[in-house]
Amino acid sequence: MSGVQNIIVSKEENGQRLDRWLGKKGVPFFLVHKFCRSGQLRIDGKRAKADVRLVEGQNVRVPPYTPKDSTPHKGPVKLSEKDRAYIKSLVIYDDGQIIALNKPSGLATQGGTNMKQHVDRLLVGLADKDGIKPHLVHRLDKDTSGILLLARNAEMARALGKSFKAKDVEKTYIGITMGVPELMQGEIKAPLHKTETGRDKDRVVVSDEGKYAHTMFSVLETMRKQAALVAFQPMTGRTHQIRVHSAYMGCPLIGDFKYGYDPELFAQINLKKRLHLHAYRLRLPHPANRKKILDLQAPIPDDFVANMKELGFDHSIKADNIQFEI
Repeated sequence: MSGVQNIIVSKEENGQRLDRWLGKKGVPFFLVHKFCRSGQLRIDGKRAKADVRLVEGQNVRVPPYTPKDSTPHKGPVKLSEKDRAYIKSLVIYDDGQIIALNKPSGLATQGGTNMKQHVDRLLVGLADKDGIKPHLVHRLDKDTSGILLLARNAEMARALGKSFKAKDVEKTYIGITMGVPELMQGEIKAPLHKTETGRDKDRVVVSDEGKYAHTMFSVLETMRKQAALVAFQPMTGRTHQIRVHSAYMGCPLIGDFKYGYDPELFAQINLKKRLHLHAYRLRLPHPANRKKILDLQAPIPDDFVANMKELGFDHSIKADNIQFEI
């Protein structure tokens, strides 16, 4: 594209996320986020975030970019029967308005540079009878497994988005840490900042320059002083929050090479390679009927369970037994 584009959001596009909306117009995911970070992508003249929901009539300014920055939009996604069966196998809940997936570790939520397979691409396999695919409501890191919510339509996507923003969603994660926290229960309040330059480029670090971040934790079991099975409850939703907060208290997650895991400490134990963080439970009022509490639990994956057994942890976790100190 040789010049700046100013695109008006149509009625049919109301409620769509900015990054996915631009993706349909041929602007790749990584480029959208690059433009947002640099402040070049604007809505009605103001800097925009990639996950903002668009409103009919807004003017979106897209900066110029050359063909070498991107790849052409290839039109509708065509899935193989294998892919369709795969995405359907991940569904653990579907009430016609909300869908929940148990996303495996290693599957990205959305596409990026050299990312050929991801949940967003596969969603056409969950399209309704009118061919409309569900909407992503939030994201999980590629290497984090567990519950990922989808909405059947834009209205439900907006409602769920408001629930997340209003902190009406109670999230519980299960992790295995290298080392044991000093306290059996507690909280971590440490501001997080995503670095873009220098030695820590593309990492999240604890920094006074960062945004407020708050995580509750509860140690469920320990293996001497070598490892711990820990439940986490993030009270804010920052990038890599649990991973960085876990490392900050001196106990990085097993398999998290980005934030300090040392495999040599477990060289004599046959552990399956993966990031040991699982989005285990989500509780929230159902947007269509707020008197109904939606309580979703994602079974812990086989590779995670195998490592729990290898470390001597009880894999029969009961969600209602997990308590966090308030």
